[in-house]
Amino acid sequence: MKHTSPHDTATLLVFCKQPKLGQGKQRLAATLGKDVAFEIASALLACALEDAAKWPGPVVLSPADSTEEEWARNLLCHAEVVAQPQGNLGHRIMSVDQQLRDQGHQTIMIIGTDAPMLNEAVFSQALDGLTHSDVTLSAAEDGGVTLMGSRIHWPNIVDIPWSTDRLGESLHYKCVQAGRSIAYTQPSYDIDHEKDLHKLIVDLEHDLRPARQALFTLVKSVVYNSTIKVTS
Repeated sequence: MKHTSPHDTATLLVFCKQPKLGQGKQRLAATLGKDVAFEIASALLACALEDAAKWPGPVVLSPADSTEEEWARNLLCHAEVVAQPQGNLGHRIMSVDQQLRDQGHQTIMIIGTDAPMLNEAVFSQALDGLTHSDVTLSAAEDGGVTLMGSRIHWPNIVDIPWSTDRLGESLHYKCVQAGRSIAYTQPSYDIDHEKDLHKLIVDLEHDLRPARQALFTLVKSVVYNSTIKVTS
């Protein structure tokens, strides 16, 4: 019997939202303006799609609601599209994850569109973790997570403090409480605030992936122009 590895069969589930002017990335918009926030959101989405295009297994795009299904279908030709239901992020993750498991997907790796430093090494490390653990996580510097994968359905994660610095700790506790074993990849970070862009410039300078280079060029221009305004 042929042995199958999570590296070959795992599903990448991308939670995404259509970038719109004046919507999303509000913490960036608060300091840099809505036009810049929109440009950065679009560039971040391109990075997540760059990862999805290279994923060796099935890919599922999960837009924020059913009104974005047509938009999502035009993003990546080979990807399945499953819209998120209403509810908080925990409810939406559990719902879409279970829907995919009901369809036959087993190992599911979930990412968003805010962590451009994710790369093949991190994904490989996460999938390696799932060869001996039920759950794999990548901790974010702000206390959240940038990646969450599982071989089985998630426990009830509806009531944990999403979008706070206690998310990662609470998610870990919920999994342990439910008897799940957990593996961790190297930590990473999300792009939520203007200060994150300064770190990103350094980290992306030698990243040759096209979408990352486009993001690097954009962010460098944004930070440079922001610095001029502050000092002038």
